[in-house]
Amino acid sequence: MEKAIVKVWYDPEGDFLEVTFQNKAGYFRETGNDQVMEKVDADGNVLGFSIMKVSQLKNHPLEIALK
Repeated sequence: MEKAIVKVWYDPEGDFLEVTFQNKAGYFRETGNDQVMEKVDADGNVLGFSIMKVSQLKNHPLEIALK
């Protein structure tokens, strides 16, 4: 069985976190939260997500449903 690899990247200067489940071509689209964008492929499958202003999450957890 092939192991799933999750890529996590944080840019402290931009206060930006990106998590990728699959390394495939895709695009970012809006979610129900202005801080979160989800990366999807052409079929709408979620490939990952990004969170802006991560430092604001210190005292308030973020909960969002990805489609």
